[in-house]
Amino acid sequence: MTATPLRAHAEEACADELAALAAVDDRPRPPRWRLSPWAVATYLLGGELDDGTTISAKYVGSRRLVEIAVASLATDRALLLLGVPGTAKTWVSEHLAAAISGDSTLVVQGTAGTPEESLRYGWNYARLLAEGPSRDAVVPSPVMRAMERGSIARIEELTRIPADVQDALISILSEKAMGVPELDDEVQAQQGFNVIATANNRDKGVNELSSALRRRFNTVVLPLPDTLEQEVEIVHSRVSATGRSLELPAEIEALSQIERVVTIFRELRSGTTLDRRTTIKSPSATLSTAEAISVMTNGVALAAHFGDGVLRADDVAASLTGAVVKDPVQDRIVWQEYLETVVKDRPEWADLYRACRELG
Repeated sequence: MTATPLRAHAEEACADELAALAAVDDRPRPPRWRLSPWAVATYLLGGELDDGTTISAKYVGSRRLVEIAVASLATDRALLLLGVPGTAKTWVSEHLAAAISGDSTLVVQGTAGTPEESLRYGWNYARLLAEGPSRDAVVPSPVMRAMERGSIARIEELTRIPADVQDALISILSEKAMGVPELDDEVQAQQGFNVIATANNRDKGVNELSSALRRRFNTVVLPLPDTLEQEVEIVHSRVSATGRSLELPAEIEALSQIERVVTIFRELRSGTTLDRRTTIKSPSATLSTAEAISVMTNGVALAAHFGDGVLRADDVAASLTGAVVKDPVQDRIVWQEYLETVVKDRPEWADLYRACRELG
């Protein structure tokens, strides 16, 4: 039996689109780039090629922001994607690396326990003890491998990494070289090497970037979707793709359910209803587009496995409540007030109001 990955890497999932773009792309390409900057932007934003091939949109948002991000990577400056949680920073990072280098797997996941070896290199201690320091005993980090190959390295949640470990990037981004003092040697970055880092605004004050490190990045802030329609489109496309990959047989064409969840999230985020007539309290939760995708995906799973396959309010209510109520005391009060002052007064939402109230 052939193993099927739960989630294919971007360069595998979108291989046909990348190949179609490469076939028609006759514009100048930076060294070692698989596609030109124009083709990379088209890959992310979607479009129709001259041969009739349709490229699906990976990111729904400002074209100019994507163009700035791609242009930054064509220079010697690294790229920092900044924004609140759930604004597709990781998604954009992965697809940029896939389009530019054909490999999105050179990733360092930032955590409070990320060691410096994750950014530089480690050692194979069995070989180190048996043979002494040698190039074969070095275990390269994803960043070192990207430097050697002339590829894009990705660093997720940069501000979660301790400040002293972050500083290891300064010389790498400045000198485009990584010293290996144990071998009296260095690894020089090949043309095409660059770094895409992500960080979220909610981590401000955790491990803030030093001014020296921040200067080595061009920063692009990815905002939440501008309009309700735009956010609904994003949620629908991502939930549909996730449902297909998980082989969920539920009916997910019910855009009205998605629109209600997105409307609730946008109102609670902004502290006012969409018609600006009612002021409401905001919960502690981020309520990002990614959270809306999670709520709808869980609803689809409930409808598929414990319902008749049609997504209804009862399937959405449980995950919706869990997404909003992160603080069991304060958020519960905010949620109950919203149900009574907003949801209850919308007759077309009566089924959702009833489902949420039944959950307590």
